Parts: sequence; C-alpha cells; structure tokens
Amino acid sequence: MIATIEKVELLDQAEQLAQMIIDSEIAENYRQCLYKMKTNPETQRKIQRFLKLKEQYEDVERFGRYHPDYKRINMEVRMSKREMDLDENVANFKKAENELQRVLDEISLLIGRAVSESVKVSTGSPFFQTAHGSGCSTGGSCGCSV
Repeated sequence: MIATIEKVELLDQAEQLAQMIIDSEIAENYRQCLYKMKTNPETQRKIQRFLKLKEQYEDVERFGRYHPDYKRINMEVRMSKREMDLDENVANFKKAENELQRVLDEISLLIGRAVSESVKVSTGSPFFQTAHGSGCSTGGSCGCSV
C-alpha cells in the first residue's frame, strides 16, 4: 500500500477521533464501572459462582432432561444469573457498556452515511439497522432499500 498524504491525514483524524472517545465521560464511566465490578469481592463471588454453575450446566446440557441433575443445575444457574445481574456493580457496568456501544454505533453510522446513504454499517443493533435504512437481512421486507 502506497501511503499518500491524504491517507496519512485520514489516519491521523481517525486516531484523533479514537482519542476523543477514549477521553470522553462515557468511556471514563465505563472504565470506572468495570473497575468497581472487577474489584468488589462480593460481585466477583457472584460472577465466579455463576461461571462455575454455567460450566456444570454446559456438561448437563449435553444430555438434556435425561441427566439426573438437569432440573437442579438449570434452576441454580438461573438463580445465580439473576443474583449476578441484580448486583449493583454488574448492572452499572452493563448500563455503561451499552451506552458506550450506542455512541460507537452512532459514530459508525455517521461516518458511513457521510460516505454514502447506501453504505451498510454493521452496528449489531437492530434499531440502528432498520431505523436508518441500512440492510436488515430481510430482503427489503422492512421497507429498506436493498
């Protein structure tokens, strides 16, 4: 690849945008929530318990209902998941993670739309894919232009 001044400037601007995102309040909130989740002993106990039960569930799942511990493990995994999800640090982290992802999706859409309205931008969010007319994988049944 031959580096032109235009490509170098474009890469510099992309790096500046990335740094702006890293320095944003949303990214800082994400890092703080991640730190709290990783360092809180009670939160980590809940996460580790869920992961251990999830491994057991995956082993039991191979046999399905026919495994003797299927109902017990299934119930324990669900209760552990609920306990983990209701933990304040986990809930705050998930909220911060979703907010950061939303911002990244919006930025991706803005860049893609600046190039062309027909550019497909993979955001992983059905809201962005259909609300802004990008491909919905339904062959145009949602009214988007394929």
